Amino acid sequence: METNNELINARREKLNAIREMGINPYPYTFSATHSAAKIKDEYSAVAVEEVTDAYVSFAGRVMLIRSFGKAAFMDLKDKTGKIQAYIRKNVVDEKTFQLFKLLDAGDIIGIEGKIFRTKKGELSIYVEKLELLCKSLRPLPEKWHGLKDKELRYRQRSLDLIINDDARKMFMLRSDVIKEIRRFLQDRDFFEVETPVLQNIIGGAAAKPFITHHNAMNLELYLRIAPELYLKRLVVGGFERVFELGRNFRNEGMDLNHNPEFTMIEIYQAYADYNDMMTLLEDMIHELLSKVLDSSEIDYAGDHIDFSGHFKRAAIRDLLLDNTGIDIKKEQNIEQLSSALSAKGIEFDRSKSYAKLIEDIFERFVEHTLIQPTFVIDYPRAMSPLAKVKRDDPFLAERFEFFVAGRELANAYSEQTDPDEQYNALKQQALAKAGGDEEAMELDINYVEALQYGLPPTGGLGIGIDRLVMLIGNTESIRDVILFPQMKPKEV
Repeated sequence: METNNELINARREKLNAIREMGINPYPYTFSATHSAAKIKDEYSAVAVEEVTDAYVSFAGRVMLIRSFGKAAFMDLKDKTGKIQAYIRKNVVDEKTFQLFKLLDAGDIIGIEGKIFRTKKGELSIYVEKLELLCKSLRPLPEKWHGLKDKELRYRQRSLDLIINDDARKMFMLRSDVIKEIRRFLQDRDFFEVETPVLQNIIGGAAAKPFITHHNAMNLELYLRIAPELYLKRLVVGGFERVFELGRNFRNEGMDLNHNPEFTMIEIYQAYADYNDMMTLLEDMIHELLSKVLDSSEIDYAGDHIDFSGHFKRAAIRDLLLDNTGIDIKKEQNIEQLSSALSAKGIEFDRSKSYAKLIEDIFERFVEHTLIQPTFVIDYPRAMSPLAKVKRDDPFLAERFEFFVAGRELANAYSEQTDPDEQYNALKQQALAKAGGDEEAMELDINYVEALQYGLPPTGGLGIGIDRLVMLIGNTESIRDVILFPQMKPKEV
């Protein structure tokens, strides 16, 4: 069996032969009149063995060649699907047929010809002209096996997209999801903005940042972990409804749900609170599924999930109590919580803060139970330094997280608008960071000063786009919905 290098060398020999024929194997342009989908739509009524006068031009990649000496069938593929082409030696000129004989699967060609349907009922193009648009030097994976190695698919996404139609469909779905979310927000007078990716103070979330250096200013900078504090500055400035859809970066581990570079949308609405954000998210999900799937129900990882009607609301206190027997209203500090966990025989990391410990317990005992759409509401204030205190309970904050299929998809607050309260909360975060908590926020005095000019009552919402697409596309790995996921470099 030929090695890969031998196959490449054989293709290079064909490339040289094509050049010796005076043909440029890498031309500049080609004008196609039809896509594969358009041909199938316009000429669906063509009868078996009927050759029409309809003349089309088409460009696509050669996926398969079935040669019969003086004639051959080719399967060609463009972004809309596949179409068959038929070429005969006595129909095209000698040079064109010689060029055809030098083609391989993977080459990109442009053809012109008439539409006909074969004896077997396959709608096809009867080739009269053929032009090589790109000579492929590397062979495609073996026809019957395709590209099954997932790691290879992620590392060689171009090849994955050529071979695997499901991969192409997933990223087309992702594009549709983003388009519909944008449309939904713009229809409601939200204004799309862009805020800095390079920041000199980390804030807006609890996460470890990536650190870089700006040479000209001799300044240490961070890739943003969230755009939140900049977006709320814009609300202070009078943009009452804003959103940003973009990349965030968190220096954390990688698994099925996490990639260090990921896409989020953050949305802020003046004169609103976390209840309004629940309504907004609920309406968005209903409309999104209707537009993208034409359904309010999906199947995901063996579960049937129903998004119709209002989503369930459950207090985090009740969920923890039901699943662990721990009542966070009784264990309101690290000592009390540690004692309760020990009494229940629950292992825990004694180095974690009160907020981190609750988060850990929730992830271990509760998250996987939240299959149907659920708003988990009213988190302890210690877990929510950027949120307002709950109106009727100073221990809690007006915050929710949205869970589906055991996975968090969104996070939202009634945003803190009191500059003094915000200063004190961020000061406590800064102290925690100084004490060794690498994920704690820094004290952003500029942000506090912006609040002193006046932030109206505001609801804020952040949605993980990658996880949302995972759910709608029914895939359990975040790498399947990110075109180029982070991978450890492979030794060459």
